[in-house]
Amino acid sequence: METRKQSRHEKRDEHGFYRPREEAVTERALLVGVHLIATRPGGTQHLADLDELQRLAETAGADVVGRMEQRRNAADARSLIGKGKADQLKDMVETLEANLVVVDNDLTPAQGRNLEKHLGVKTIDRTELILDIFARHARTRQSRLQVSLAQYEYLLPRLAKMWKHLERQAGGIGTRGPGETQIETDRRIIRNRITQMKRDLRRIEQQMRTQHKKRGSAFRVALAGYTNAGKSSLMNRLTEAGVYVRDELFATLDATTRRVETPDQHAFLLTDTVGFVRNLPHHLVDSFKSTLSEVAEANLLLHVVDAGDDDLEGRIEAVDEVLDSLDLDEEQERWLVFNKADTIDTPVRDHLARLYPHAVFTSARSGDGLDDLLEEMTARLRREERHMIVRVPSSNGRTLSRLYEISDVQDVVYENGAAIVTLRVDRENYGRVGKLDGLTVVEVRSRG
Repeated sequence: METRKQSRHEKRDEHGFYRPREEAVTERALLVGVHLIATRPGGTQHLADLDELQRLAETAGADVVGRMEQRRNAADARSLIGKGKADQLKDMVETLEANLVVVDNDLTPAQGRNLEKHLGVKTIDRTELILDIFARHARTRQSRLQVSLAQYEYLLPRLAKMWKHLERQAGGIGTRGPGETQIETDRRIIRNRITQMKRDLRRIEQQMRTQHKKRGSAFRVALAGYTNAGKSSLMNRLTEAGVYVRDELFATLDATTRRVETPDQHAFLLTDTVGFVRNLPHHLVDSFKSTLSEVAEANLLLHVVDAGDDDLEGRIEAVDEVLDSLDLDEEQERWLVFNKADTIDTPVRDHLARLYPHAVFTSARSGDGLDDLLEEMTARLRREERHMIVRVPSSNGRTLSRLYEISDVQDVVYENGAAIVTLRVDRENYGRVGKLDGLTVVEVRSRG
């Protein structure tokens, strides 16, 4: 008799026959946002953003069926929203046939357990939703490790909610000893995994440091900004890097670096990094420190902003908060780049130009403004140039030829069996000039 391997998507009925394949069920999400108003000095104010929460939920694959908002002076310790609102939310869940509740605020383990028990459907907070999106988009071993680390650190204090059956005592062969509950065993396993993942990430960070050394003294530029601001599109337009681009949040998690040459043959390294959101979970910031090191080590940071964003100033502030948490070099330059400039009209653009007089306006889609950006970059790179006078034996044709390859030779004078070469060299090649065989440096002047 012909047999076949059962697919994980197929199940047998009570008679042993295969059931038809079932399509994945789309989760029907109900969004909840609590505006916490700080009434005491030093209190923390939280204003929910359900529009962004909806985009996050849709990026995760959910179908948003409703919203509920509430204003409170302080969070309810038991359920965040209080008993009355919890009852109202339960009625909405039943009426809208929702099977998922997503809360914009961070829930304590107790609040999450109590809400889920009261509502009878899966209940997650904003951090858990973002972690799910990161897990979906992680492609490389490094990003997967970083996401897994953040997930485990988030999960550790919430085991009781995730696996209620683990509260019973574990017994039998192979357990650590009498009296340890299964949940304690799992906590120990997770802590061990966290330790191992941190060790693996440190090894990757060491490899990245080695790669940075191989890049030498090249001028490095990093793209940073709010998620979906168009960083990856800008990267592709400038470098043809082929970075994954899609109109969804956190489409790019892995840093990508490419070499860019300006029209006058100046060069720099451009790196695209993970996007930010407001109140980015600290687990993620800590876990992605190795990726974000590309931002920290850049000589110039391009803060890319969606020019047509309704909450443009709030987005800029949110990114600045994350950047400030990275302990960046105080001398690092930071430029504002208003991308998607083709989506705004002239009055709005003029208003932004007055507010941010040094910003550059671009459109990765149409290409407008990219020449202006490269011109600004060229002017910046020229400040890194060195004017040099070097002496090379006239018979050393190899070194003379190499000078023409890696620098802009401006004048050559032959005297007493030597070539006196006046040249201009960029940051990347300055160190290479001094190491050329038989070359003696006579004078060095900085253009800046």
